[in-house]
Amino acid sequence: MDIAIIADNNKKELMIQFCTAYCGILSRHHLCATHTTGKFISEATGLDIETFLMGSSGGMEQIASKISFNEIDIVFYFRSTDPAKEVHDYESTLLRLCDVHNVPLATNIATAEALVIALDNGSLNWRELINPRSAYNMKKRGII
Repeated sequence: MDIAIIADNNKKELMIQFCTAYCGILSRHHLCATHTTGKFISEATGLDIETFLMGSSGGMEQIASKISFNEIDIVFYFRSTDPAKEVHDYESTLLRLCDVHNVPLATNIATAEALVIALDNGSLNWRELINPRSAYNMKKRGII
């Protein structure tokens, strides 16, 4: 599965703790993240993470683009809960695209834990049929 990881500045430590706790499960999947989040998680856990630009510099848009092409199966996006934080258009776009393309999205630790456990027990395998980069579809097209 292809998993995108994003964390606002005040949620990066929580995301690192989450990824550390579920490192064994996450290590069996392709992970991508916005630059700083990916760097911090990789340094803390040793996970191999493809990094994009920083979230505010286009990384969110890069992930949104992959979602729109069904190349992301799960999104973990720990958002700031600060009511004074402005919600940017790229955040709304990312959330909307997850809804449009039926990509499971966790914006808090409780939902993230439910999704990672579902991922581990195979409950999200239906995404393999949709994702053009999945092993299932690559074999089907004779690529691997």
